[in-house]
Amino acid sequence: MRINYIYILLAAAVSFTACKKSFLEQLPPSTATTENFYKTADDFKNALNANYGSLQSGGVFGNAYIYGDIPSDNNFPVPSGTITDQDEFDRFYIKTTNPFVAARWSDSYKAISRSNTILSRITPIAMSDSLKKRFTAEAQFLRALVYFNLVRSFGDVPLVVTEITNADQAYEYTRDPATSVYAQIETDLKAAEAVLPVSYTGADIGRATSGAAKALLGKVLLTQHKYPEAAAKLKEVISSGAYAILDKYADVFDVAKKNNKESVFDVQYKSGGLKEGNPLPNSFAPENSGNAVIMFGGDGNNQPTPDMENAYEAGDVRKNFSMATSYVNASGTTVNYYFVKKYFDVPATKNDNGNNFPVIRYADVLLMYAEALNEIGYQGGGEAFTYLNSIRKRAGLGEKTTTDVPNQAAFRLAIENERRVELAFEGHRWYDLVRTGRAIPVLNSKKAQIRLVADLTADNLVIPVPQSQIDINRDKIKQNKGY
Repeated sequence: MRINYIYILLAAAVSFTACKKSFLEQLPPSTATTENFYKTADDFKNALNANYGSLQSGGVFGNAYIYGDIPSDNNFPVPSGTITDQDEFDRFYIKTTNPFVAARWSDSYKAISRSNTILSRITPIAMSDSLKKRFTAEAQFLRALVYFNLVRSFGDVPLVVTEITNADQAYEYTRDPATSVYAQIETDLKAAEAVLPVSYTGADIGRATSGAAKALLGKVLLTQHKYPEAAAKLKEVISSGAYAILDKYADVFDVAKKNNKESVFDVQYKSGGLKEGNPLPNSFAPENSGNAVIMFGGDGNNQPTPDMENAYEAGDVRKNFSMATSYVNASGTTVNYYFVKKYFDVPATKNDNGNNFPVIRYADVLLMYAEALNEIGYQGGGEAFTYLNSIRKRAGLGEKTTTDVPNQAAFRLAIENERRVELAFEGHRWYDLVRTGRAIPVLNSKKAQIRLVADLTADNLVIPVPQSQIDINRDKIKQNKGY
């Protein structure tokens, strides 16, 4: 029988230990199978926990920087090791066999298959109605989140919303129009926001909330240029009172303060030898730096560009917290080296850090809301200015006024740069530039600086479908233009 591995459920060997522990503290039972699993409320909670765990996969958020930072003007790849694979994203000559392209596709569909299995099997299971509705909403949120990554990466993608129980079924799927994928994302998020709680307590902290669903829906609507709808949805998040901008930028990323009031939705990580640690601090620390920057050394990934350094205004407290241009080695010598330090932690072992990875922060919500308001219509000194300046104030910067930002076009640029420095190294920059139609002009204007192979065109705004998927289903899966 032919096996289309992208859709096949990574079955139910995904259970977790006692429910009193964090939903990340997992140990798969050797006896779990699809036949004896999915029978009880606890089974479904464990399956959902594994669904959240899927977000750590490299192709989902584990290597988010490769898809959201490296193609932009913010970062460039490590000059050794996987230089060719990451350099293809940096300079836009991406091969259809690139392993990061394959991971984006396969890891995402593995995550989606987990959501689909939960949604397809939960209806007849005996559990409280409220719990069943919440589990359903969480699975819908997670499916929507992963599809949002997929559609922004590839454009048209197969829209799979039911469990695949026979491998041959997968061959019936073709690439659905991006508009259909966005419609499904909206449907899932609207259903989820109506059911999910405002917050959680105890071990459930970090699960999807109504605010997370609303915020993600706001971003989905903004991406489609549905500005009035996006503004209305983002305003609901603001008006909920559930979130706040922390007084200190550094506190947002403090391991001891994670899941704070500014966190709308994070990928959860937990250090301590559970194989649930965050690898980014070690990944981003300089190569050959020993323990000078972080214990167990670094791999030098995702290095900030000089252009990124120059994007910060004088006095911006975010700059020195988020990046560095040098470090002092063990012999006391200053080494010039650009690196991201935003996620610094003290790992127990290499790649075992406790930091969460922010998917949506409240600062992101406020800046998106300001952007949507400006697109609806520029108002000098209006509400959009208020939210833009609330972010600048925390950064130690002066307020923008109508003198600085006299019209809609100028406000667009102000928001663009504020998002760049506020959300630096969180995987947003490339998608921001694509959403606003600025990717081609911005990157082409810096062609020499960022070593582009050729001028960007519309074909470069999506990545290729993995060649493996073309090869196993040539009748239904076609390649993106230009690859």
